[in-house]
Amino acid sequence: MAELFWFEKYRPRSFDEVVDLEEVKSRLREFVRSGNMPHLLFYGPPGTGKTTMALVLARELYGEYWRENTLELNASDERGINVIRERVKEFARTAPIKAPFKLVILDEADNMTSDAQQALRRIMEIYAQNTRFILLANYVSRIIDPIISRCAVFRFSPMPRSLMAERLKYIAKREGIEVGEDALDLIYELSEGDMRKAINLLQVAAATNKVVDANAVAAAAAAVKPSDILELFNLALGGDYLKAREKLRELMYIKGVAGVDFIRAFQRELIRMPLDDDLKAEIAELLADVDYRLTQGADEEIQMAYLLAKLGSIGKRAKPGAAPTKKR
Repeated sequence: MAELFWFEKYRPRSFDEVVDLEEVKSRLREFVRSGNMPHLLFYGPPGTGKTTMALVLARELYGEYWRENTLELNASDERGINVIRERVKEFARTAPIKAPFKLVILDEADNMTSDAQQALRRIMEIYAQNTRFILLANYVSRIIDPIISRCAVFRFSPMPRSLMAERLKYIAKREGIEVGEDALDLIYELSEGDMRKAINLLQVAAATNKVVDANAVAAAAAAVKPSDILELFNLALGGDYLKAREKLRELMYIKGVAGVDFIRAFQRELIRMPLDDDLKAEIAELLADVDYRLTQGADEEIQMAYLLAKLGSIGKRAKPGAAPTKKR
């Protein structure tokens, strides 16, 4: 039976398969080599490999018995005091199978109630001889200090663009699809280093496209298409304000693109546009000005119309051929 989600299908099963996180892998390998380890706390943004690394560690520690010796809970769903006192406590008090200790993986531990964390602290103390805990959290500040002091803490950072692109190309090759560099750029921008979200975007975009480009990714993410942004830029910089405003209204009221989404899309595309640096700097300053006004509650359509008018004024002062013409 085929896997439903690619992020599960291509989840690493060993340290060697994990992309990035070299320092974390090095320290965890030492724990495996010694056959002993402290309680661990993995924290960082979503999709940075915390759950994957915990499961890889379980496999490396226990081999074929990793499931029998591992209890995985999601604290956002099961965060009450009874879960900590009953499920975790019952698991922790039983003997491990062909291993010196058992492992409890508690995902989204920062969503646990204060009472549950206090109960967990006591269980971590009482059963430390035969049970180790791996706590996974997005925000370490939400974990109580008595738990942090009992753990070796590891920070997980968003994946760099180059490594994310390498992994996505590998998945695309295995799935028999082609993915363009423009698509990889947009996936990275939209996912913000979240590998799980990036793989999901690739899978959704590939559902109807064997060749995945930026427009396919934008459609999968319900984001404004790069081709639409380029058309809007061309119309505005070329001085055709009426057509530019008509295109703007189409995108805003028919396709439901918000003002802040326009700004972000303009910023992404501006970097790749064939404009000189001074012109890019002036447009970037204009985008920042409009973005600030939008955050202060200004009317979206008025601000976007102002943006188009200013782009037309900039286009008139630009050198001939400065306006972008590339289509995707």
